[in-house]
Amino acid sequence: MKVSTRNASFQQWQALLTNRTKRQRAGEFIVHGVRPITLALEHGWTINALLYPDRRALSGWARDMLDRAGATPVAMAEELIAELGEKHDELPELLAVVALPADSMERVPVGPRLLTVVFDRPTTPGNIGTLIRSADAFDASAVIITGHAADPYDPKAVRASTGSLFAVPVIRVDSHREVVDWVAGLRADGLPVQIVGTDEHGPVEIDQYDLRGPRVVLIGNETHGLSAGWRAATDEIVRIPITGAASSLNAATAATVVLYEATRQRR
Repeated sequence: MKVSTRNASFQQWQALLTNRTKRQRAGEFIVHGVRPITLALEHGWTINALLYPDRRALSGWARDMLDRAGATPVAMAEELIAELGEKHDELPELLAVVALPADSMERVPVGPRLLTVVFDRPTTPGNIGTLIRSADAFDASAVIITGHAADPYDPKAVRASTGSLFAVPVIRVDSHREVVDWVAGLRADGLPVQIVGTDEHGPVEIDQYDLRGPRVVLIGNETHGLSAGWRAATDEIVRIPITGAASSLNAATAATVVLYEATRQRR
């Protein structure tokens, strides 16, 4: 397949970069970069198409991806692929059009070492991507995005995750209630899951709370913190002790600290 003009296919892919509704309707999103595309393939994500600049020699990596992905290869005019790549100084060697996964709690691996992070109503795609990257680094089971929130498949979130989006299940749910009901089901099956909220005024310091068992860790909205519904659902609310002039931590940074502490305790 070749694309040399701004035809319907190009316009559809271009819309995936800026329009969340169209991403959802099409069931796919665009991925840039060697590491993210490689991880998407290695972790079994469905790659619908691989776009590459027409009349350009490809590296061994790019040829390998085209051979292995089972995706539709699309030779695209350089000015068009540069536009989709969102870089003015460098022509992307490959762009991947990747299928969205199902938002199902069944994607969360369940067991005694469950460590799931819930991000409540995040507004910044970059924060979502950074949190996903930390979740991957510290062996979290999954990331759950609740409520009216930014999109984890926004290009800024995908880039900030540096490929970790493909290694950690990320699930979007409409309400905290869905997660609470899921936890209740796990408890009914004998798994002693605890829900741990984070707040700068929490009564217990993070290193004084036992994070070794199955845990669901809550990170609140960047401005307003945890919702009233989540606060009511917690088993405990912990705080990260900080000094200096800072009154609080960035949400993704707070998640990183909690995940590190969980890893430290579990070691």
